[in-house]
Amino acid sequence: MTVKEIKEALLKECKNVVAKRFDKIKQTIEDIIESLEDESKSSAGDKHETGRAMLQIDRENAGKQLREIETLQKLLPRIDIDVTSDYGRLGSLVYTNQGTYFLSISIGAVTVSKTVYYCVALHSPIGDLLSGKKKGDLFSFNGKDYKVTSVK
Repeated sequence: MTVKEIKEALLKECKNVVAKRFDKIKQTIEDIIESLEDESKSSAGDKHETGRAMLQIDRENAGKQLREIETLQKLLPRIDIDVTSDYGRLGSLVYTNQGTYFLSISIGAVTVSKTVYYCVALHSPIGDLLSGKKKGDLFSFNGKDYKVTSVK
């Protein structure tokens, strides 16, 4: 596979993961709203109020997760896989002696053509270290020494 085909496959997987997360959280919110409506019909006193309060907390947490997913949805179109540079940036594949990283969003390991690639966010701990790195650069992460072998 060419580098462009690898990047296309990785970006597609990033989009799929975000779409699945979005669908899941939307369903969770719908379920919470339905439960809140059911809880409103009940009149069990303190137990009723506790149940509503817990559902409200769940709804707030789900709303926060939805906002995070929407942020990722806005980031995905900004990942330009057509531009190549000699340093790590959004959309780059950074090859190191410890693995290959796709600077995109954090979804973890993705296998493309029997090779494992790590999709990491630009502002994650490892993404911060990879950002701006060029071939031959060295850095340490989690007690391991890394050497950048190429950037595509």
